[in-house]
Amino acid sequence: MNTYGWIMMTVSVSSVLMLVTFCLVKVLSLPAVEMEDIKGPLEIDTQDTEDAD
Repeated sequence: MNTYGWIMMTVSVSSVLMLVTFCLVKVLSLPAVEMEDIKGPLEIDTQDTEDAD
């Protein structure tokens, strides 16, 4: 591999590693969410219990 190949590979690998590090830091530094704050859609009607036959 020539010099330009090594430069391209180094820039590519380092940019991907920096992006992954940035994303992990952003996600892992989010504040904790209380379980009472999480609300699910409880009113979903799937219509599979009315006529089971």
